[in-house]
Amino acid sequence: MARTTARRASVDDDRPVSANYHANALARGIALLERLAARGGALTLNDFNADTGLPKSTLVRLLGVLEEMGYVVRADERPAYRLGHKTLTLSTAYLSGLDLSQIAGGHLAGVAGDTGQTANLGVLDGREVLHVCVREPDRPIRFHTMPGTRDAAYCTGLGKMLLARLDPADLAAHLPPEPFPARTEQTLTTAAALTGDLRDTAARGYAVDDNEGNVGLRCVAVPVEVGGLCLAAVSVSGPSAEFGEVARAGYLDRLRAAGAALAADADVVAALEYLHSSLRSGAPRTQEDG
Repeated sequence: MARTTARRASVDDDRPVSANYHANALARGIALLERLAARGGALTLNDFNADTGLPKSTLVRLLGVLEEMGYVVRADERPAYRLGHKTLTLSTAYLSGLDLSQIAGGHLAGVAGDTGQTANLGVLDGREVLHVCVREPDRPIRFHTMPGTRDAAYCTGLGKMLLARLDPADLAAHLPPEPFPARTEQTLTTAAALTGDLRDTAARGYAVDDNEGNVGLRCVAVPVEVGGLCLAAVSVSGPSAEFGEVARAGYLDRLRAAGAALAADADVVAALEYLHSSLRSGAPRTQEDG
C-alpha cells in the first residue's frame, strides 16, 4: 500500500485569500511612503514604476487610497506625489511618545549591573548637564541621582565629555563667570585650567571627574556619537576608592560598548535628536512629558 506523506501546514492555510491580498497591498503602500521619505520631495508615477516594477494601474490604486487618507498629496498633473500631512501626525506622535528614561534604561541597567556603579546618560543644556536616564546598582552604597535632575557641566564627568566635543568658539557660552564655584579642592575654577583638561579629554576619548563635583566621588564618561556628532554622554559614578586604574579601564570598556549600543538604537537616537531640538527651542520636555 502506497504511503502518503502529510503536507506541512502553512501559516497562511487558515487565512482567507483576501487577507494575503490586503497584507500585500498594505506592504506595498508603506513601501511607496518610504520611497517618498527617502526622496525628500515629489515622485512621479513613472518614478514609482521604475523603482518598484509595479504596474501603473496598481500604483494608481495604491496612491489613490493613500491620497484619500491624507498620507500623500498629488503635487501636479504628471502625476507626481509628495508626502501628506498625516505622515507628520504619525511622526509627531512617535517622537512625543518616546521616553528616554525608559528606552535607554535597558542599556544603562546593564552597565550598572556589570560595573556595580551608577550609570548616567546626559545631554548638554546651557551650562548644565541634564540627566535623561539613570540606573543605579543593587547595593547599599552608591551614587544617587534621578532622571530630570541637572548638574554643572564644568565639574562633572558627563559635562566635561560634552564640553570637550564643542567647537572651542562655543565653549564660553556653556561656562559660568570666572572663577567657577569651587565645590571641592579639586574643582577646576578657571577657563584656562578647564580648557586644558578638555583638550586632554578630547584626545583620550573619555572624561574624568576626580572628586571635582563632590568629595569622595569619581566618574568616567564617554560620548554617544551618531554620524560624528556627540548627541549625549554616558558615565558611571561611584565611590572614589573603587575607581583605581584597573577598575577604571574595565568601566571604560563597558561604557564604550554601551555608547555604541545606544547610538545603534534608532529609538534612542530619535529621542535624543528630538530632545536637542526641544532644548534649542527653549522648551525642553520634562520627565513627565516623556
